Amino acid sequence: MNKIDRFLRLMNDRGASDFHLTVGRPPMLRVSGEIERVHYRTIKEVEWEEMIKVITPPARWEDFRREGDVDFAYQLGDVARFRVNLFRQHRGSGAVMRIIPSRIMSIEQLVLPQQVRKLAEIESGLVLVTGPTGSGKSTTLAAIIDFINSSRKYHIITLEDPIEFIHPHRNCVIHQREIGPHVESFAEALKAAAREDPDVILVGEMRDLETVSMALDAAGKGTLVYGTLHTNNAVKAIDRMVNVFPAEEQDGVRFLLADCLQAVIAQQLLPKIGGGQIAAVELLFCSSSIGAMIREAKTSQIVSAIQIGVKEGMMEMDTAIRRLYEDGFVDARAAYDKSINKEMFKDLVEEVEGETD
Repeated sequence: MNKIDRFLRLMNDRGASDFHLTVGRPPMLRVSGEIERVHYRTIKEVEWEEMIKVITPPARWEDFRREGDVDFAYQLGDVARFRVNLFRQHRGSGAVMRIIPSRIMSIEQLVLPQQVRKLAEIESGLVLVTGPTGSGKSTTLAAIIDFINSSRKYHIITLEDPIEFIHPHRNCVIHQREIGPHVESFAEALKAAAREDPDVILVGEMRDLETVSMALDAAGKGTLVYGTLHTNNAVKAIDRMVNVFPAEEQDGVRFLLADCLQAVIAQQLLPKIGGGQIAAVELLFCSSSIGAMIREAKTSQIVSAIQIGVKEGMMEMDTAIRRLYEDGFVDARAAYDKSINKEMFKDLVEEVEGETD
């Protein structure tokens, strides 16, 4: 067994979500949201390369040497699957490995709001899943795709970088394509997917104009498209979609987005009482009034629409955090720290200050 496998087994045994191997530092684990040092010496460049090269596909290693940044997945026997990112930093090279659970968890097992099921029952259009890096977007999407796989007879295409969760064939035919080994880019993969009779397309990351444009086109033509973005809330996700385009095209994009956008889920992870993490979820379901706000570039008004859209299943982030606190999943410190409007949580300040005394 090579050294890196030993560290990854330790990571799995400790219940860590991430393993950091960086030149100039000892190895580190992220456990329940916090970084912890592994009792090991400071890593040097030669040792880093010896450990990492053995698990890196040769083509990806060449990409890393040429570009200084690369992603891939690594399977450690029957222990777990890991998403690996290699990068360069001022002390030398670095790597972060995130564990991918071997079993896809359901919406219920993730303690997600039952309204999330509605995202799996949509027939066509665009659904955005957004949140900062490491907020559990891939895990939530895997649960949604798994629900569709069990309840419908569809052709599902996932476009990922890298492939994380492996979906078995159940009621659906699922084709999972990885950027790099299987296709050059998300845009190229989307272009090909349009010719492959899809009912559902999952776009692992919508980060450039061509990919966003093609995703909107597919959603507008009747395919159900799930896409991920790196924004903190639903409103910023909508603005990001529009702002990718040149100014002269943005009015037209707003009309297209207003017609095909079905829902936005924004999430962040909070440390869970007793260990682990749990997602706080903001939910936006589009209506004719929200469509008008998008068309008229009045997205700032959507926040109020979410607040009064409870009957339609909507939920703003602070409400989601408050519920997690009241249901005993997170403590006052976590709820207060992650809240957006601190005034809503001022009754917790005394409890939080008591923890620090």
